[in-house]
Amino acid sequence: MEINHCDDNFFMNEAFKEAQKAFYKDEVPVGCVIVCDGKIIARAHNYCEMLCDSTAHAEMQAITSASDYLGSKYLNECTLYVTLEPCIMCAGALFWSQLGKLVYASKDNKRGFNIHSKKILHPKTEILDGIMSEKCAKLLKDFFKQKR
Repeated sequence: MEINHCDDNFFMNEAFKEAQKAFYKDEVPVGCVIVCDGKIIARAHNYCEMLCDSTAHAEMQAITSASDYLGSKYLNECTLYVTLEPCIMCAGALFWSQLGKLVYASKDNKRGFNIHSKKILHPKTEILDGIMSEKCAKLLKDFFKQKR
């Protein structure tokens, strides 16, 4: 399935809405959606604080939800839109799910998977970054600014 740039902006905006939900719940504001055949099949944001679970990242929640929806552990026909570059843990989960395409907004220069290697993702996973990066980065900066 080919998704054009307009669709990328639409779906990243939907991921941003999830990040805003996290922000208002005092969670690190990261949100994501998973799209299959042009339809959002999973939405999630961070739940680490609420669940007292350091693995409850938005991507992990969305992978579980999308896999349940599809009845498959493989997401090779899907695109994940996320407001922040996935960490190594989430990239590993995306590898095992064989994600078709990853689109992320802002780079994470401290904990993002790209610091280590793009080889963490499945070799067939396409990667696109920078969609709505300034808007998503601002939400994160605002969150951490109020924490200080």
